[in-house]
Amino acid sequence: MSIVSDSAHLNDLTVVKSVSLTSALEKELERLILTGELEPGVRINEIHLSNRFGTSRGPIREATRSLEAKGLVEVVRNRGVFVRRLSVEDAVEIYDVRAALFGQAGRLLAERMTDGLLSELTRMVDEMDAVAERGSFDDYYPLNLGFHNLIVSSCGNRTLLAEYHRFVNKLHLFRARALVQGGGLAVSNREHRTMLEALASGDGDRAQVTHWRHVALAKRRLIAAVDGPARHD
Repeated sequence: MSIVSDSAHLNDLTVVKSVSLTSALEKELERLILTGELEPGVRINEIHLSNRFGTSRGPIREATRSLEAKGLVEVVRNRGVFVRRLSVEDAVEIYDVRAALFGQAGRLLAERMTDGLLSELTRMVDEMDAVAERGSFDDYYPLNLGFHNLIVSSCGNRTLLAEYHRFVNKLHLFRARALVQGGGLAVSNREHRTMLEALASGDGDRAQVTHWRHVALAKRRLIAAVDGPARHD
């Protein structure tokens, strides 16, 4: 009786360890993709990764299946698994959905805005202004992501937050530098200030419109950035 029980327990532990390892590998591979270490179009080399992480190829394969479900990698028959390339059309569609989600986040947040949160958002916009003056995209980009994330994570809707992150993560598969061109940094941050004013007013309708418009205009800048260089390639 005890032997059967112990055996079942050991089997359970094996499953838990396997699931935990796969989950850890999934998170690490996702990080490598989102930071650009594994670039769009690159083939996922199971042997190289298994040697790197000191594991068998099985958990790597399971992790890539989860990433496929998230839309971060794609399986090409008879060729293998590749980090997904996001087309301009894909990015535009994601921006449309992201605009709707971000607009709703603005509406919800306006109704629960606090002085402390408004102060923190204002500090972030001030910091982005200073970075925009230097024209440093590398410094501006993470601040911009953090600003948007704070708005969505503070709106009080976990489902919206999860879906928003899912779409934003996919946009990391696109060329980040194509998202901003010319005076895009300063222009983008002026839109942030307009959003802050709407949030401070507590007007949900106004906040929704300003947040939606910000993403819609970012989509327009993306299209302009992609079309411009394309004509000279």
